[in-house]
Amino acid sequence: MVYSGIGGQAVMEGVMMRNSDQYAIAVRLADGGIHVEKKTWKQGDKWYNKLPVIRGAAAFFSSLVMGMSTLMDSAALLEEEPQRELSREEEQKKKKKEQAEMTATLLFAVVLAVVIFLLLPYYFSLFLGRFVHAKGLVILAEGVFRLAVFIGYVLAISLMEDMRRVFMYHGAEHKCINCIEHGMELTVENVRRSSRRHQRCGTSFLLFVLLISVVVFMFIRFDSRLLQLLCRLLLIPVIAGISYEFIRLAGRSENAVVKILSKPGLWLQGLTTREPDDAMIEVGMASVEAVFDWRAFQEEHRQEFRGAADMAEGSA
Repeated sequence: MVYSGIGGQAVMEGVMMRNSDQYAIAVRLADGGIHVEKKTWKQGDKWYNKLPVIRGAAAFFSSLVMGMSTLMDSAALLEEEPQRELSREEEQKKKKKEQAEMTATLLFAVVLAVVIFLLLPYYFSLFLGRFVHAKGLVILAEGVFRLAVFIGYVLAISLMEDMRRVFMYHGAEHKCINCIEHGMELTVENVRRSSRRHQRCGTSFLLFVLLISVVVFMFIRFDSRLLQLLCRLLLIPVIAGISYEFIRLAGRSENAVVKILSKPGLWLQGLTTREPDDAMIEVGMASVEAVFDWRAFQEEHRQEFRGAADMAEGSA
């Protein structure tokens, strides 16, 4: 399977695309122009980046920090008031303030996620345990409840106007990557024709975190409620690492079983992506162009694209 290695996310009125240690944020400004900022996010050649599961846990936490940082960067780019030139001391104070705000926001988001997706389902299972004495069934019900909370949360935020636009930019991000990975020239028309679902999406990752947590919690149990909660917290990196490995495999594999297992995540992306307009597609294309030489990529994989096209014609 052709695999570009490029990934991204939607940000406020824009798209972030990442390729290796380089990433670009493209934002549609109030005057209609597109502002692109290219930055470096070095992971370094760490020993754990080569270890399955552990590298996934590290990537999970790195993505949290990077995602929050790019969201704040995109919001700053949308500020309409002109910024006066700051002195070196003022610039340092501003950076420290922004870092403190990002840390506080990230911590709040993590705590909120733990409360909504971990504590709430856990206490639901305690309540259910009063009536159902089969522990395996209670844990399964807890997992189903956690999944329902997640889907309900996504549906609720999708009603917000700002989030609907973020989901549209999310769709633009996926469509740009799919356009490249299917051998088409990166144009608005070709991107519009491409799918807004992608197997390496963070939505699919989160779904697998929820599903794998059900299996893991089924086998690891404690009589102590405190140990049960502590265990659930400590296992989050492990579960994230396992989920990362599957998403990584799904992005590269044509295996029928892998494709079937990927279906729920692709279905859920129907909620977290929306069809973008052409202006949003242009923003997505600008972020791709800043960090990825898609023409060189397609030239390198020209034979694979040609073989896939021949197979498609043969099955038509």
